[in-house]
Amino acid sequence: MSQIAFESGLDKNAANYTALTPLSFLTRAAEVYPDYPATIYQGTTRSWSETHTRCKKLASALSRIGIQAGDTVAVLAPNIPAMYEAHFGVPMCGAVLNTINTRLDAATIAFILEHGEAKVLLTDSAFYQTVAKALQQLKSNIIVVDIDDHHAGAPQERLGTIEYEEFLQTGSASDYFPLPTDEWNAISLNYTSGTTGNPKGVVYHHRGAYLNALSNITGWEMSDHPRYLWTLPMFHCNGWCFPWSLAAIAGTSVCSRSVSGEMIYQAIKDHRITHLCGAPIVLGMIINTKEQDTCTIDYPIKVMTAAAPPPAAILQAMEDRGFHMTHVYGLTETYGPAVMCAWKSQWDQQPADQRARLKARQGVRYQVLEGLDVLNPDTMTPVPRDGVTVGEVMFRGNIVMRGYFKNLPETERAFQGGWFHSGDLAVMDDDGYLRITDRSKDVIISGGENISSIEIEDVLYAHPNVLEAAVVAMPDEKWGETPCAFVTLKQGTQCDEQQIIAWCREHMAHFKCPGKVIFSELPKTSTGKIQKFRLREQVNGNTATRG
Repeated sequence: MSQIAFESGLDKNAANYTALTPLSFLTRAAEVYPDYPATIYQGTTRSWSETHTRCKKLASALSRIGIQAGDTVAVLAPNIPAMYEAHFGVPMCGAVLNTINTRLDAATIAFILEHGEAKVLLTDSAFYQTVAKALQQLKSNIIVVDIDDHHAGAPQERLGTIEYEEFLQTGSASDYFPLPTDEWNAISLNYTSGTTGNPKGVVYHHRGAYLNALSNITGWEMSDHPRYLWTLPMFHCNGWCFPWSLAAIAGTSVCSRSVSGEMIYQAIKDHRITHLCGAPIVLGMIINTKEQDTCTIDYPIKVMTAAAPPPAAILQAMEDRGFHMTHVYGLTETYGPAVMCAWKSQWDQQPADQRARLKARQGVRYQVLEGLDVLNPDTMTPVPRDGVTVGEVMFRGNIVMRGYFKNLPETERAFQGGWFHSGDLAVMDDDGYLRITDRSKDVIISGGENISSIEIEDVLYAHPNVLEAAVVAMPDEKWGETPCAFVTLKQGTQCDEQQIIAWCREHMAHFKCPGKVIFSELPKTSTGKIQKFRLREQVNGNTATRG
């Protein structure tokens, strides 16, 4: 029988087709588990029924001040319930959610608000001074709603004419907002870090958010009603889509304005946390928490980590403390995590250090990612699966962004050849697992040899006195450039430059070893990524001779 025969008269209709959207997860959670806790913050617990009502009121309030489908609503807030509610209330009325990094300067915030054409800004009062400066730079008018969180101290002067809780009361939970009929509609707008120029606006659609939210659950083997601690900023890739994942399984969001090792252990004791996410900097907080501020962990706590590739030594230290680690990888352009180091039971028999090295690999594609490969960017052909040949990581499928907002040249460049070009360099091992070697801009070319900064950092993190490490290229008269290591030592320890270099020479090829070691705190983004561009600026013009 031909395919045409199967198509005849069997069309999409209201009974057999609904556009995919993560907004449907909220409705189900409120219907099936109305009394289960949705958010916990500073002693206040709200159920899924209450959260659903508040989200509907937010959508209604936005609609009543003229927000229409396709309008942008920006939010600048930490991991508090209002930020969680915005992930549903804003797209519920057809608007596009733009969550803004709370650590950005006024000029960058102003650029994002202007470029993203935000009609409304929901802003936490703790950021009054920075936001006030940003608003002064805007050419267009914007409606400001203040979020007064008394747990952050006394609210500062108002930027808008209404406070968030008051704003919710101007809406009605009885207003009807149908689910979107086109799953390709934009659900959110996320801006990249913009370390080499103005940030780019990455557009997500409802279909991708729905699929990645579910893939988080299946890939991480999350059961119903997890207790999830928000250590990952919700402004970062919409919290890797976990606001929507938690609604799908009626989990509990344990919110916090700030992150520290002490806070994480306290939340474990108070709320019996089952899951949390974070960059390697969060893992470092946990590992280096003072013993008196920790607690005994007598049940499985799952931790998902990404950002800079975590050194094997860090992963092993976390496992030793009772945390079960899952390593993921992705970009803003892929809705956050799109690659996971899927674990295989046969690896359980490996020695601990080898298990950590296996787990440090980026891994394989998410269930909902159709294509992942390491390709030669010139020929667009896969590199050999030999764990040695370097190529560029490329993605294709439903969890790749729609494109960059109002930036067609960059969109076309990113999608050349029918793949999304990540800019990350990697090898593919013989078992099909991806292993990042570096960002293309972070590779150190010394005397014609390519040196991976990540490989050096992995060796540095294995040193017992090293808390944090980053390696960048430093100009060198003889070799063109040579590795320069920036190191932060653990509190109470001592180490000099020659000891660090000697450690590296003991554990790796001499030509790869740092020619210089600088001891300092490392500049980071709010998501814990080390800002290597600042380190490169610091060493620019310095020279060193390699022994």
